[in-house]
Amino acid sequence: MEIGQSVVFTIPILGGIPVTTTVVVTWIIMAILTIASLIVTRGWNQVPTGVQNFVETIIDALNSFTKDALGEYWASFAPYLGTVALYLILANTIDLFGLTPPTKDLSATSALAIMSIIVVIIASIKAKGLKGYAKSFFEPMPFFFPMKILDMFTRPLSLAARLFGNIIAAFIIMGLISKVVPIVVPAIFSIYFDLFDGALQMVVFVFLTMLYIEEAVE
Repeated sequence: MEIGQSVVFTIPILGGIPVTTTVVVTWIIMAILTIASLIVTRGWNQVPTGVQNFVETIIDALNSFTKDALGEYWASFAPYLGTVALYLILANTIDLFGLTPPTKDLSATSALAIMSIIVVIIASIKAKGLKGYAKSFFEPMPFFFPMKILDMFTRPLSLAARLFGNIIAAFIIMGLISKVVPIVVPAIFSIYFDLFDGALQMVVFVFLTMLYIEEAVE
């Protein structure tokens, strides 16, 4: 049972840049999402039917949920939240196809968390202006400044550690189950850990990101 990320190949520049399984699988997920979007959106009509109707229903539900949470700023952040949701649902469940989930790598979850916090900062500046954003570090009292700075570091750490911890825990448990009871039982538990738990962790990550954005634009 391997927990660390193995190097698939090395790019022979700058002394050699190692490309791990995390990067390769992420490229595969990006390719899947890109190709799927091109195929699904081909030949769309004004009146949706079939797959178009299904996709638009999901998008409308996400937009509605985001609009309720973020108000007038929803349109700027719904695409990001939707993209993260699509990436995570694939990244968390791709083990079903024999590939290593990128979210099993703390560097991948950290990158996602840092991107989300950058989006939160942009949301705050967009809503309050640069001066208002700087002023918010001293509200409601000036001595809150150290805690506000600390909060900027603890939020991405929490997002990254929560996602990584849940995915790696599921991976370890599945590995132990496979060694103890190698037939039938692992497949049953895989339904929970690879599908349900993977989808749940996607929802938690996206929901927390949305919550942070909501706080930023208030």
